[in-house]
Amino acid sequence: MPMLDVYVPEGALDPDVEDELLRRITDVLITHEGFDPADPATRAASWAFLHRPAAIRVGGEPADAPRYKIVPSYPEGQLDADGRAAVVAAVTEAVLDAERGHWPRDPARVWVFPTEIPEGHWGGRGGVIPLAAILSFTGDPATAEALAAERIARARAERA
Repeated sequence: MPMLDVYVPEGALDPDVEDELLRRITDVLITHEGFDPADPATRAASWAFLHRPAAIRVGGEPADAPRYKIVPSYPEGQLDADGRAAVVAAVTEAVLDAERGHWPRDPARVWVFPTEIPEGHWGGRGGVIPLAAILSFTGDPATAEALAAERIARARAERA
């Protein structure tokens, strides 16, 4: 279940387009984590926080066009290297699409920082939620335990 921090300068996007963008990138993360974006329980646990930077500078000077920063956070093991690359590409496209041609279509103005939260550090509902508990939303708890162990081991091996 993703948590998103989305930084959008004031006035860069129309308000209705911002709402659409937040839904779209939420769906991107939900899908890449292996969940169904139409599932109400999954949607209820997927939050996006919209931040308004007071100022954006490039090289110390005011930016000549909007700059965006998106930080999707997800539990360890949910995304591998290919998944992270796909999320970065899809989120970048979503942001550029949301501009609807008001600015030059330049992916260099969109930064996406997929952030993996280590096992035992995903907290919510008053406690720590292990990956196996999150994966059990999609099926059998025993299968979720095995899948979580496999994903976490793969994530750690990838970093080693």
